[in-house]
Amino acid sequence: MVEAEPAPDGTLERKIRDDDGAIDAGFVEQVSQAVLLSDVTALRELVAELHEADLGDLIEALDADERPKLISLLGNDFDFAALTEVDDAVREEILDELSPETVAEGVRDLDTDDAVYILEDLDEADKREILDKLTPAERTVLQQGLDYPEGSAGRRMQPEVIAVPPFWTVGQTIDFLRETEDLPERFFEIFVADPSHHFVGTVPLDRLLRTKRPVSVVDLVEDDRRVVQATDDIEDVARMFQRYNLVAAPVVDSAGRLVGVMTIDDIVDVIEEAGDDDVKQLGGVDAEEEISDSVRQVALGRFRWRFISLIAAFISASVMAMFEQQLGKLVALAVLAPIVASQGGNAATQTMTVAVRALGTGELGGWNMGRFFRREMIVGVLNGVAFALITALVAGFWFGNPMLGVVIGLAMIATLIIAALAGVAVPLALDKAGIDPAISSGTFVTTITDVVGFFSFLGIATLLLRLS
Repeated sequence: MVEAEPAPDGTLERKIRDDDGAIDAGFVEQVSQAVLLSDVTALRELVAELHEADLGDLIEALDADERPKLISLLGNDFDFAALTEVDDAVREEILDELSPETVAEGVRDLDTDDAVYILEDLDEADKREILDKLTPAERTVLQQGLDYPEGSAGRRMQPEVIAVPPFWTVGQTIDFLRETEDLPERFFEIFVADPSHHFVGTVPLDRLLRTKRPVSVVDLVEDDRRVVQATDDIEDVARMFQRYNLVAAPVVDSAGRLVGVMTIDDIVDVIEEAGDDDVKQLGGVDAEEEISDSVRQVALGRFRWRFISLIAAFISASVMAMFEQQLGKLVALAVLAPIVASQGGNAATQTMTVAVRALGTGELGGWNMGRFFRREMIVGVLNGVAFALITALVAGFWFGNPMLGVVIGLAMIATLIIAALAGVAVPLALDKAGIDPAISSGTFVTTITDVVGFFSFLGIATLLLRLS
């Protein structure tokens, strides 16, 4: 048994993370033992003051049956914001084990955007059961957030904002801020809204504090201010934050009424999630797959793309079968053909990755598409010529047949040019068709480069080496 050693101040010694930044195995064992023994005192000393990110990593490190028990033992000392830091699968398992009363009590003290994030993936029946345990005012605020479309700014915004009328002075606004206890935990600016809650403008906090008290706040409103619609796609909002270096942005409804604020901490999470999804999808992995998923979930999720890849492999193999007679006459063709196809696949994947990412971030559009396409084609030609010379020399020397070097050199040029073309054209075509290029591009591009690589190499060999 690993026991926590008393620190000089009498509390339990904690080493939360190891030298690599991962949650410390010894610390996890201490917490696990406290949960096993139902030692509430030790458990509170170990985890009650943890940051939500550290607590989230700890929860994921514990066994599945220990997670809900830890939450129950901690009671009101458990910070439910930690559930926003864990994998979706882990969070759903925990919520399934907790009573609606416990969940309702836990989300009651959270920021609204965090509470919505925790509840949004639950079944409607479970969601309704939890909401029914809240007060009408709390339920209304959460339901408003849940009513916005999934993936919209309305789901991620913080509805608690500081808004003042345009006829107030700087002095009145400062006095209001000093005297009001129920303010958001962090804020960077003051919003100005008319009596009907229509958004008028934004006053940065530093500008407010530098201005004399008699000045009207409406005179401090910034002219060039980016406003987010509650129904805007959250990834589009994230790109706006990146483009204009925003820290916060007001959120309005379709009538222009101020309904919330988006802050940079939420946007950082969105950017991280989007990047994570793109990487997974480019590798043929479901964007929803988490490291905590079961073997069955992972196997079923990956089967689809592996099946598509198998079909693509049969298509490539059928090209090889077309040249069965030629392969029988010259074994070197069978040895060298995969080299051409693999080089084409690598080149296409490089181009495709850049194209997909540029499409996802909005960097690739009609204004620069032609320039990007020309650049990739020129790169394909240059690499094709360079690798043609290298492979021609190696193949000719290896098999003692200079003509075979010419064949593979020509095939390499053709394949790398087509690879560049496919790496750009396939993602663009899928995007135009309304299909996420990150999900499907890889399979199509690989199939094209394999077919072209095999066909060009074996076809050129048939013509130049007179193998037909």
